[in-house]
Amino acid sequence: MRELAILTFLTLDGVMQAPTSPDEDRSGGFNGGGWAAPHWDVVMAQVQQRAMSVPYDLLLGRTTYEQFAASHRTSSMMNEATKFVATSGSKPLTWDNSVRITGNVAEEVARLKTQAGPLLQVHGSWRLIQTLLAHQLVDEFRLWTFPVIAGPGGKRLFGPDISPTNLTLVDSGVGSSGVTMGIYRRDGAASDA
Repeated sequence: MRELAILTFLTLDGVMQAPTSPDEDRSGGFNGGGWAAPHWDVVMAQVQQRAMSVPYDLLLGRTTYEQFAASHRTSSMMNEATKFVATSGSKPLTWDNSVRITGNVAEEVARLKTQAGPLLQVHGSWRLIQTLLAHQLVDEFRLWTFPVIAGPGGKRLFGPDISPTNLTLVDSGVGSSGVTMGIYRRDGAASDA
């Protein structure tokens, strides 16, 4: 069996939408994109060391997959990883080692978790994360919280329909620019640490 972790960048008020640039994701009329940019280099060094240094597979929504395929093809770990893509469309998946997930995504992800393989990591993919949370398929939350308040609007990590869940903090840190890292495990989830 393998586990599933989400790796997410958040503002202090919980927005995860469009951290890297103003035009990354304007859906819902969100105009606050790019809020992570001043902290990016310091944070990415910590992310690489703490959350992406061992083999993993990726589980992505179609929009995040397209963004990553365009910008991360030079990352050897991401290229080697199997990319499972939740999509209802028929557009070809052009990035090496990409596998389409269609139909009931929660059931397919639950099936993937029963198989042997490395950790499944979800990056971005807000809609997919909401499905995973609703079906309690997330074992670990890898959260980087930025000292920024986005204000009204924006996609929030935890929507109004999320069930109460107890978590245990298993790792934490603060970067030089004030970004905090918190890695949490769902109570009762096994840990390989």
